[in-house]
Amino acid sequence: MPNTPVTEHPRERAILVGLPSPPEIPRSLVEEYLVELAFLADTAGADVVRTLIQERKLRDPAYCIGRGKVDELLEMTKEDQVDIVIFDDDLTPGQTRNLERALDCKVIDRTGLILQIFAIRAKSHQAKMQVELAQLEYLLPRLSGQWTHLSKQKGGIGTKGPGETQIETDRRLVRNRIASLKQKLRDVSLQHDTQTGSRRSVPRVALVGYTNAGKSTLMNQLCPDAGAYAEDRLFATLDTRTRRLELKINKLVLLSDTVGFIRKLPHTLVESFRSTLDEVLQADFLLHVVDLSHPGFEEQMQVVRSTLREIGVKHQHIIDVFNKIDALADPSVLRDLRARYPDAVFISAARGINLTALKECIAEHVGRDYSERRIRVHVADYKIIGYLYEHTEVTGRRCVDEEVELTYRVHKNRLKHIDALTGHSEEAGHAVADS
Repeated sequence: MPNTPVTEHPRERAILVGLPSPPEIPRSLVEEYLVELAFLADTAGADVVRTLIQERKLRDPAYCIGRGKVDELLEMTKEDQVDIVIFDDDLTPGQTRNLERALDCKVIDRTGLILQIFAIRAKSHQAKMQVELAQLEYLLPRLSGQWTHLSKQKGGIGTKGPGETQIETDRRLVRNRIASLKQKLRDVSLQHDTQTGSRRSVPRVALVGYTNAGKSTLMNQLCPDAGAYAEDRLFATLDTRTRRLELKINKLVLLSDTVGFIRKLPHTLVESFRSTLDEVLQADFLLHVVDLSHPGFEEQMQVVRSTLREIGVKHQHIIDVFNKIDALADPSVLRDLRARYPDAVFISAARGINLTALKECIAEHVGRDYSERRIRVHVADYKIIGYLYEHTEVTGRRCVDEEVELTYRVHKNRLKHIDALTGHSEEAGHAVADS
């Protein structure tokens, strides 16, 4: 199957620009960033024809790159018939306008490119609102000069979204739209909390990780009916999908697949998708999926952890899940990694390797929040007995005259409901204290 994203416009020709500043940001690191930027451009619908790298300690306030490089870039755009120039670093509104005038083509930065990909990928109503909010907040300081020429553009990267339908709006209307979207997203979040209130008694696990690490593939393997969209492209998943994962009888978790992270993830996107990322905040623990085949996987791990801190995840209940072990040709590499990360689980989601060990690891972590209890009720109290058999792990049963004594293991999230169901019968002499 060809890896061609669904877009409304023909693929564009792009030049990528990176600016290392040794020793803080070496050239080799920028070259790695440009490889990822090329993947992003491909996902957005552009073919990279050339890259340009200039080492600079200080960014030029007018063009970001030097004036001489601007002339060199202009020759490249003419020679290769380039449609768009993409900078790996953020550009100021003034730099963007100056470069577009000098190069006579579209110029965007990494943030603008990621926003475009999100606009392409957004399918649900909530995701579309979140992307539009992020785009408007990104475009608001860039309104000067933007609206006057967007009507002349034919579309493509950097123009999908609100810019196509609000060309004649002014700053006041854009701010009003931002406020309206924020309110709608708050309403959607409240509605979601109401609809999912019954889930709170079930342990929740969220899949997190760098984009394209294999989270959706793993979701489909663990929950065959999940139907999560999995593709070898960045940001294939934007909408959170939650499914039941059965670990053993009456012991299950709710597993959620979430949007992937990336280095230099736009702050506006983090804020806009905060309601979607609530699944991460509310999870009992996280599965951090890592693409072991990527040469910079350890840096990607740091990016994920720093992004988690940014959205407010403070607990340390995180299981590192190293994916794509089948891509490692040298077995000694895997042995070394197991020694360095003794608590991690090593799998191949695509080939189903070691998934049983992962489920056992999940069950072990979930089990830490279980406690054992005993209760004695009348044999005719079918409501309580039935509930315990359906929602807890009954480990013992003993009949005493007309009463039955049950020993059961229950997750902490269900304790409050069980106490309410039994009417705190411990005080009435029917329940036995925790063992």
